[in-house]
Amino acid sequence: MSNRNMEEIENRSRFELAKEERKKIELEENLESLSLYLDDWIKIPVVGWRFGLDAIIGLVPYVGDTLTSLTSFYILLAGVRYGVPKITLLRMAFNIGLDYVVGAIPFVGDAFDFVWKANRQNTNLIRERATGKNKGTTSDYIFVLAIILLLIVILIGSIFVSLYILGLILTEIFGLKV
Repeated sequence: MSNRNMEEIENRSRFELAKEERKKIELEENLESLSLYLDDWIKIPVVGWRFGLDAIIGLVPYVGDTLTSLTSFYILLAGVRYGVPKITLLRMAFNIGLDYVVGAIPFVGDAFDFVWKANRQNTNLIRERATGKNKGTTSDYIFVLAIILLLIVILIGSIFVSLYILGLILTEIFGLKV
């Protein structure tokens, strides 16, 4: 694709772009790589299943899911840079939140991490809905930062709830006061 065509696409608003034109917007290589490493890095021969660091690091309760969620915020912020609509940013945040909340459940969450590819889904959403690089507005950044703060509150809240439940279990089993 020529630079002239790309400049024409990037200078139009998101409402003036056809779906085919939005798909022509190239994503940063590091964004594609991050998505690949987190969700599809390792391929199991014969069956063809793929998983990445999200599933592997997620095996460490809370710490792994928290680290991969924080890494996923980079892809969410990239959505703003590419001019993705707010409703899509909200959907991307939901993907990250669901990945964290379900991923934090022992055993079930570990299996879920091998199937749910939040980062790949979010990268695909950027590819489908982007209007061009560096098209994010100040209100888009404020919106995403508010979403990220909400997700961080959920992360911290789930850790405190888990510690509280663990304290109740220890109290019942060993008669300890925590």
